[in-house]
This record gives sequence, structure tokens and C-alpha cells, in this order.
Amino acid sequence: MIERIRSPLDVRAMPPEDLPTLAGEIRDFLVDRVCRSGGHLGPNLGVVELSIALHRVFDSPAEPIMWDTGHQAYVHKLLTGRAAGFDRLRRRGGLSGYPSQAESEHDVIENSHASTALSYADGIAKAARVSGRQPRPVVAVVGDGALTGGMAWEALNNIAASRLPVVVVLNDNGRSYALTIGGLADHLSALRGGRAHRSLFEELGIRYLGPVDGHDIAAVESALRTARESGGPVVVHCLTTKGRGYGHAERHELDRHHAVPVTDPATGRQAAQRRRSWTDVFADEIVRIGAERPDVVAVSAAMVEPAGLHPFQQRFPERLFDVGIAEQHAVTSAAGLALGGLHPVVCVYSTFLTRALDQVLMDVALHRCPVTFVLDRAGVTGDDGPSHNGMWDLSILNVVPGLAMAAPRDGRTLRAALREAVAIDDGPTAIRYPKGAVGPDLPAVDTVNGVDILHRDTDPDVLLVSVGAMADTCVRAARLLSEHGIATTVADPRWIKPVNPALTGLAAGHTLVVTVEDCGRSGGFGSALTLALRDAGVTVPIHCIGLPQRFLDQGLRAEVLEECGLTPQQIVRNVAGTMTRLGTRNHPELEPIGVLAAATMRETLS
Repeated sequence: MIERIRSPLDVRAMPPEDLPTLAGEIRDFLVDRVCRSGGHLGPNLGVVELSIALHRVFDSPAEPIMWDTGHQAYVHKLLTGRAAGFDRLRRRGGLSGYPSQAESEHDVIENSHASTALSYADGIAKAARVSGRQPRPVVAVVGDGALTGGMAWEALNNIAASRLPVVVVLNDNGRSYALTIGGLADHLSALRGGRAHRSLFEELGIRYLGPVDGHDIAAVESALRTARESGGPVVVHCLTTKGRGYGHAERHELDRHHAVPVTDPATGRQAAQRRRSWTDVFADEIVRIGAERPDVVAVSAAMVEPAGLHPFQQRFPERLFDVGIAEQHAVTSAAGLALGGLHPVVCVYSTFLTRALDQVLMDVALHRCPVTFVLDRAGVTGDDGPSHNGMWDLSILNVVPGLAMAAPRDGRTLRAALREAVAIDDGPTAIRYPKGAVGPDLPAVDTVNGVDILHRDTDPDVLLVSVGAMADTCVRAARLLSEHGIATTVADPRWIKPVNPALTGLAAGHTLVVTVEDCGRSGGFGSALTLALRDAGVTVPIHCIGLPQRFLDQGLRAEVLEECGLTPQQIVRNVAGTMTRLGTRNHPELEPIGVLAAATMRETLS
């Protein structure tokens, strides 16, 4: 049946008796394809019947269906004719793991950060009224986990006041990644059990329907049709089971196979042995620190297991605070914990900290609170697409007064940076590291006033300054440059904000400084070092290599880095081309490299 679906019209044309068979086929399809490629499995298995009912009741895209956070939109993609694209799910040139406007007219928004769909729906409904268009329902599917975000309640407050036809489909599976926590979770539990006489939504002035069995297509269709015909704001409360129909997911206690790597579908186990990750290193070290420092506590925004805090939670359950999908609250609550005499460690993906810049600035930094931000998945993450690359953290945090930031290059320096950060008691700190496997430790050959020297040729021309995980790439580039007659020093400052003054002295002894970072070039480390050199009166030329300031297409991390000119060979061409352009050295043997470098530089600078 799946192969015959070209649009939701085909779904609406199916006789009701065929729908359970379709649901079964969809589950089998998802288990097969997602286990092959990796992706969000559990959330999509839980919304199969709900998605079918939505597309039978509402006329997408004229009556848009928006998904919050978007990782449960795989079934929606199948029902809008994209089954063939699952062969390259989350790969370069393939189907996105989230809604994508480039893929289909049925994907109105590209959200993959939580708690946003209700605000989009509010705005779209208001735009129709202002434009004089016939009012048609706007549908937002939001999970109970996403409702722990404050922005969702700001939107509900306005949706209630507008009285416009916004249908809020509450997909309640009791979980975000893990179990949904807090007073809202308790209230939804009471609604499920019939113990609540009136819902919070009704108190706001929004009609409430449910709870409905979200796996009963007929029941969901009936509730959705009632909501559609009401002409005003309605919440339809659907009860679903994350991982439904796949036993390995249903029995997975931590997150019901929320997101899986390439997996053996028969066993539910990863197809290959997982290498030790940066997150694993952090997870081990924070437990050791916690055992030594009873004042150290951890804060998570619904990311306990993915961010490496599950071991800490098991060891110190009373010192782990999971606040739900509420990054702004997480940061200011951490400020309160610090004002109360503790040292909080706030663990979030890099891309999610951008949601709480005001709180980092005004609630933590202004009060000089000793809060440590641990930014997992910094730099290029790749397969989760443009919204999940952690390329903005340094550009944003560079403007925060008094905040110190580290970028460890390996597991040893990550452990050291974490200990150094929690020892700082007069202001905030941040540590950034990438997604994936951590390589072997990269030793320093020397240290100059806190700056590690990783490679040093005799009489060096170029100072290569590496940021974090780019260290090994820079060392390999330096060896290639040496082979071509360009002597190089590779320096790793480890702490990248503020700029270590020792770097200005090192720079003065070279003819060219090149910074290499997997951050955005605008406002990144290279920009900060450029300003520091000029302030110190050091006029040596500096060239900054980093991520172009644009949204990067999905792909493997290595593919994205190569696209952005961040491989050893590309750095060599870039450096050689810069030296030729500046006239700092005449290397006839580098002319072919310089020609290639010119093209690389044009692409990077564009």
C-alpha cells in the first residue's frame, strides 16, 4: 500500500477496513529503513495511526499540519508520497530527518527545535484573518514533552485569546526523550486516569477533547472531525505509545529507541561496535567530580541520557535536575543554584543553548554566577541537518562578559577542562566538544604560558592555531606543509575565550597566522584573535578558516567538513594560496597548490 501513496488524497480514498493493514505496513517499513540508516524510530512508531487520521480529516497543505519537534514526521512523509526517499534518509542529497520545505508542499515549517509549532500555528491563523482569507483550520501536533517548554504556553495563551481555528493535537506518550517530568506530567496523568475534573486548557479558554486512544484510527478521526468543525481553538488529547509495535523499542526503558544508529532490526542492537565518544568521556569525569565535590549539581533540559548525565543521575539522583524542554528555565534555575552556594553544570546540545542567550547574559553572567555550560554536539553534527549543527555557540558566547570557554582537543583535555571549569567560582564557564567518537589523546610537545604546542618545525613561517577537535587535522596539515617546504607551528590554546595573551607573542614570531575552527567564521575564534593581535600592536597577517555563515546541508560530519574546506589537504592548499597571495614566501613548487587554493578560498569566503 505504501508504494501506491502519492499524496494524502490516496490515504483519504482508502476504505476504513484497509487502514489497520496500512498501519502495519508503515511500521514494518520504518523499522526496516530507519534501522538501515539510523534516525528517529520510537517517536514515529508511536504516531502511525494518528498520522493516518490527520491526513484523512485535514486537507494538507491548504489546512497545514505542523509537527513539533518534527522528528516524528516520518509517517507524514510516507503519507505525502516520499517513501522512495527513505533509502537515503539523513544522508547527503537524501530525505531529511525533519520536515523540509524543499521536499514537499506539505512541509510548511522546518522545525526541529521543540515547543515552536504552536507559535507558528498562531501566526499562520492570524495571517489568514488579516489577509481576509476564508478561515481554515491550522493543525499543530505537539508532544507532552514539548509542552514542558515555556514558549508553548506563551503560544497557548495567545491561541486562546484569538479564538481562531487552531487545532492542537496533543500527542501524549508520557515521554520526551525519557519520561516527561513536572507538574504538567502529573496533570496529564490525571487526565488520562479520569482524575481531573477540568483541564488546564479549558481553564485557558480552549476547548478540550479526550483523552482519545491514539492508536484507534476511527476514534482519532471522530475527535479530529469534531475539532475541525468547531471553528475555534481546540486541544485533542491523544494517548500514544512510543515505539509501538516494535518490541525492542517498547522494552527500551531509557528512551524507547528515540533515536537509533544503524541497527540490527532483529535484535534491536547497534550493527557495529560503538566507539568511545566525547560524551562518554564527559559522563565518566562528571561522576568522578561529583564524588569529590558535593556542591556540584547537574541540570538537563530533557537530555539526561543523550548528554551523558545518566551515570551521574544514577549515582547522585538528588543532585540531578531535569527541567524538561526548557533551556531558558534551565539556565536561570542554574543561576539560582549558584546563588544558593552550589556549582551547577548545565548540559545541553550546543544548538539548543542559543535559545537561552538572554538568560546566559543577564541571569548568569551579570551576576557572575559560577555556572558551567557543557555543550555537546558542538561544531558540525552532520546527519541531523542544518538546525543541529552547533556552529553558533562561540559566536554567541564571545559577546558574554566574564565567560571563559574551553575547546578540548581530546579526551584528556576534556577531563582537564571540566575540572578547571568547575574550579572557577567568580563567573560562568563553557566547554564545547563535537558529536561522535573521540580519537586518541594528542600530546603537546611544549607549553607556552598555557598554550599547548602540538607541532613545531625549525624556523617556522606559519602559526596554525587549532580550535578543539580540529587539532589532529591541523597537525596532519602541518606535516604536509613541512613536506612542501613551509615550516609550521601548531598551537592549541585549549581555552579559547578570552584569547590567551601568549598567542600574540607566538604570532609575532611568524609571518602568517591561520586559525582553524569548526565554528562559524563570523564572530568565531579567528575573529577574536584578529582583534587581540591588533589591540596588541601585532601586525602579522591572519587568515581565518572556519564554517561559512550559512545553513549547511545534511551529510556525514566528514562530508560537511570537506565541503567547508576543513580537511588537512584543503588547509594546506588554503595556507599555500594565502602565502602566495601575500607574497610572504616564493615557493615555485607550491604554484599548483596555490592555484587550487585560490578556488578553495573563493568558495570558503563566499
